Amino acid sequence: MSITGKGSEDSGSHWISISDMMTGLMVIFMFIAIAFMIDVLNEKKEQNIIFEEFKQVQENLFDELEKEFEEEFQNWDMELDRDLSIRFTNVDVLFDEGDYTIQKQFGKILDEFLPRYFEVLRQEKYRENIMEIRIEGHSDNTPINPKRGYDKHPYIGNVQLSQERARSVMKHFMVSPYFTRLDRDEKRQLEYWLTANGLSYGRMLNLKGKLQKEHGGQADPNQSRRVEFRIVTASEKVVQQVLDRIRESQK
Repeated sequence: MSITGKGSEDSGSHWISISDMMTGLMVIFMFIAIAFMIDVLNEKKEQNIIFEEFKQVQENLFDELEKEFEEEFQNWDMELDRDLSIRFTNVDVLFDEGDYTIQKQFGKILDEFLPRYFEVLRQEKYRENIMEIRIEGHSDNTPINPKRGYDKHPYIGNVQLSQERARSVMKHFMVSPYFTRLDRDEKRQLEYWLTANGLSYGRMLNLKGKLQKEHGGQADPNQSRRVEFRIVTASEKVVQQVLDRIRESQK
């Protein structure tokens, strides 16, 4: 009987040990799960911080440009959109139909606008968040006379014309006293940012000055002949930062 009792006692101890071990493993798994949840929450918090900081920079840049030109918006017929694009809406002072020569009045506006515009953008607090500054040329849908050296295809011909409009504005800036006085590094920074883009009549405006494709209505050839300044912020860079963090957390 003592043998049987001893066997029963050993058996009971054996099952108690297994039970304790399982309890211990459950506690370990619970802590691992909690740690994983904390990591996920911290990672999400870091991602939110990155996006919020980026959003704040965009809002600050918008507010500063709005403040800088608050007295000129009406005088120059100028609009600033939340996407950080600037458009001059007085088509009578921009370009003649089928031409890319900057009219005298628009030239005077650019002489005052561009130095102040770039003084805002060149601030150290914004430099890391700007990827590109686009000078966008736009045209109406009137076919360009091939005899003037433009392509026979109406859209391609207007790509060439709108490109010339953007280049005219860029050249106007780069021969200006403001640009020529910059030092070598400052010039290189602007040359890295600046691009001239001819968008033809793909983004014509309606009679209300809104993009016809998005808002409908009748296209307005006069308002469609324009140049816009558009800041491309480092959104891709921000997304890449978040993706890199996710990849690191998964290793």
